[in-house]
Amino acid sequence: MGAGIALICAQSALRVTQVDVKPEQLERAKNYHRKTMDRSVEKQRISRADADAALSRIHYASCMSDASGAEWAIEAATENLELKKQIFKQMQQAFPAPAVLATNTSSISITDIGAAVGADAGRVIGMHFFNPVPVMALVEVINGLATTAETTRRTIELATALGKTAVPANDRAGFVSNRVLMPMINEAFYAWMEGVAGPEQIDQIMKLGCNFPMGPLRLADFIGLDVCHDIMMVLHRELGNPKYFPCPLLRQLVLAGRLGDKSGRGVFEYPAK
Repeated sequence: MGAGIALICAQSALRVTQVDVKPEQLERAKNYHRKTMDRSVEKQRISRADADAALSRIHYASCMSDASGAEWAIEAATENLELKKQIFKQMQQAFPAPAVLATNTSSISITDIGAAVGADAGRVIGMHFFNPVPVMALVEVINGLATTAETTRRTIELATALGKTAVPANDRAGFVSNRVLMPMINEAFYAWMEGVAGPEQIDQIMKLGCNFPMGPLRLADFIGLDVCHDIMMVLHRELGNPKYFPCPLLRQLVLAGRLGDKSGRGVFEYPAK
């Protein structure tokens, strides 16, 4: 997600620094950026000159201080509240006002994250991109309790400048997208576990019967089964309804390390990865 966000910023003529504490993740991001631009050139979506110009605007760093002076910071770490709070405290120091501190969280309370930076909570906002970022048109914009109107205005302006459609949602667990999507994915796992149909049949029925471009189990693999599990746990914890608790089969796959596309195996197998 972070690599995708960095790329669309660079394609929109913004200078961007991608920060990660793991060098191998930065190398993966570089490869993703090069391959994505090469593919766009091959398909004649952009010129080679424009692709090279976009790539030249992306810088890579292992420390936030290397990006000091940035007007905007978007955190895209895993769905772990304590980790996000730690990162936001670092962002608060590295990017003083008036820089906006945005999170790409897909389920965690913006108010809770904002509480980690105290008086700077007005600069904190949810900016939920969708995967793959260069393709998906939506940015779900979520205000925390302390988010200022100026932060919201600037966020909507940035999303528009990136070619996205900004749609507001209230600060409730899962917002709109994952509050609706994750229970459907979870139910697909239950249908599989209870023998209603196999994974291929479940996905085919939902694709052909509901006109989905991707079946719910294939989508779960694409998102990452661990990410789906973590989002379900946030929904269950915050909303207190047992219907949001992850299906036992989903939990088993995560414990077995079958996380989907990124591990080469999840519900389905991906030998090439």
